[in-house]
Amino acid sequence: MLNYVVISGSGRPQSESARVGEYLRQRLVDLQLSDDNRCSLIDLGTSPLPLWPERNDGLWHEYAARLQAADAVVVISPEWHGMASPALKNFFVFAGATELSHKPGLLVSVSSGVGGAYPISELRSSSYKNNRLCYIPEHIIVRQANDMLHPGPIIDDNDARLRPRIDYALGVLGHYAAALQTVRAAVDMSNPEFANGM
Repeated sequence: MLNYVVISGSGRPQSESARVGEYLRQRLVDLQLSDDNRCSLIDLGTSPLPLWPERNDGLWHEYAARLQAADAVVVISPEWHGMASPALKNFFVFAGATELSHKPGLLVSVSSGVGGAYPISELRSSSYKNNRLCYIPEHIIVRQANDMLHPGPIIDDNDARLRPRIDYALGVLGHYAAALQTVRAAVDMSNPEFANGM
């Protein structure tokens, strides 16, 4: 079984992003891509990091240990004013190559309306440079999030279409997670001359 960390990037407690994150975490377990002991959720709304560079050794060390053990991550951002959330951008200032290098990431955007594309584009362009996280080509946009991915019968066509796409994307992530284990073992990240991306 592989290790996964799902990161809910909303700065709000009890957010839709965290609810979607728990759904995705549970789907990883249900699809037998992981199990409850190897699949965790980091909720930046209930356990936020301080603004970098202020130190929070206890909380960040806990997050860092989970990320170091992970084979893959799911990165969830709400769309706020057409942007990725500040809590998630701050998270990526903390996270470095030690935690994320050459690990696959699935991007998920959460929108209360019909938007959600902008955080995907923003995170693909700016959140991987120094930590070397490898976003897979698939991504998920959860639009009308308040109505999506609830327990019980599925009564909405959009929800019915979204669920199998999520399962497909998580399956793709699992293949990347297995394949990139070999890459991580082969790449020397200890050379200080190349500690940061260009």
